[in-house]
Amino acid sequence: MAELKQFKLPDVGEGLTEAEIVKWHVRPGDTVEVNQTIVEIETAKAIVELPCPFEGVVAELHAAEGETVDVGVPIISVDVARTLALQEDLVPAPAPAPAEDVPHSLATDPGTHVGPTVGPEEPKRQPVLVGYGVKPGATKRRPRKQTRVAVEGVEGQATATAGRVATLAKPPVRKLAKDLGVDLTGISGSGPQGSITRDDVQSAVRAVPAPAFTPAPARAGAPEQTAREERIPIRGVRKHTAKAMTRSAFTAPHVTEFLQVDATETMTAVRRLRGLPEFAEVKVSPLLLVAKALLVAVARHPMINSSWDEEAQEIVVKHYVNLGIAAATERGLIVPNIKDAQELSLPELARALTSLGETARAGKTSLESMTGGTITITNVGVFGVDAGTPILSPGETAILAFGQIRELPWVYEGQLAIRQVTTLSLSFDHRIVDGELGSAVLRDVGAGLEDPLRLLAWS
Repeated sequence: MAELKQFKLPDVGEGLTEAEIVKWHVRPGDTVEVNQTIVEIETAKAIVELPCPFEGVVAELHAAEGETVDVGVPIISVDVARTLALQEDLVPAPAPAPAEDVPHSLATDPGTHVGPTVGPEEPKRQPVLVGYGVKPGATKRRPRKQTRVAVEGVEGQATATAGRVATLAKPPVRKLAKDLGVDLTGISGSGPQGSITRDDVQSAVRAVPAPAFTPAPARAGAPEQTAREERIPIRGVRKHTAKAMTRSAFTAPHVTEFLQVDATETMTAVRRLRGLPEFAEVKVSPLLLVAKALLVAVARHPMINSSWDEEAQEIVVKHYVNLGIAAATERGLIVPNIKDAQELSLPELARALTSLGETARAGKTSLESMTGGTITITNVGVFGVDAGTPILSPGETAILAFGQIRELPWVYEGQLAIRQVTTLSLSFDHRIVDGELGSAVLRDVGAGLEDPLRLLAWS
């Protein structure tokens, strides 16, 4: 008898309300163990692998890859009773017991009577570890039942009742239709068995009469025309980033200041650091010295590393630095941070930056490293950009944009020369940081890049 247990989508991060199914590692009919990875989900912050809390056989998958599921909604059903049944099926039958030895004279003398004739003894079940045992003889395995793949299953099947056909749609789709004011009975489903999908509902909303467009007949040999528009669902990291940036832009009054810096000595220092044995296994780039310069500036001006507590009407000054580094990935922009970066030596900071970048590009950034940031650097120079006006990460007071380093004419020691020049942009929350403090922080970062020895003197 089946005993189904459902695994509901858990809240794997503080405030998580939904997640997208990225990849299933199991299919209906597969045997799973406790803590076995069964699915990868994409939250608003990272991709997370979920372990199975049950042992048994997968009965049904309730969500397809690419589908967004609300927290608390079942995503998989596991038949925990089939574990015992499968173990019973696989227990081998004991070999037939050998015939008892009979004296040769009695066995060959037809006139000799040996006790009463006894019929064949009823086979007894042999004690085994699981179940009640098996009968002697060849063990036969029951044929495996064909399990219907229910990744795109729906609640119930279409049945005609009172002259009306029931609408096939899963609960999240029904909720979406209700929120958008769409009548499901008027939609033709494109899913399995005619079920209605989220795309069907969204297409119904977009079905507004528009002027007919008839493309001109293609010339012979001309390339095939592509669609005039493309629609990309807003979800995952992009959805989270959009909400966070909108909230930040309309909550904190932003101010951005710019500073051009002669970074020639920084480039010289980077080349020298690359030749030291302490940096042999890590990537050394100008970003390393920019990060160090910002950490030194924070130590000199702690108010830049703070946050605004609206509810308590307090400014929270943080005497630790969780240094955020904006990273562009295939899933969108994420900002993981290096915990207690102020405690790291320069080689340790280089290793942390290298690890952070590799983890982000691999899509393995943990939820822990995505929360708790205090101040951020965004390296727009890697995209060939000189400067920008970065938006604050929510809850932070400042963000530093580091532009590309390129050769420019520069007055150096009274003479016109070609130098390595970059532009720094500092955006800050004007509720906390005024022009004087923001300028002082930006000036200190710039001074540290113009002469890296000052970083040693100020540390």
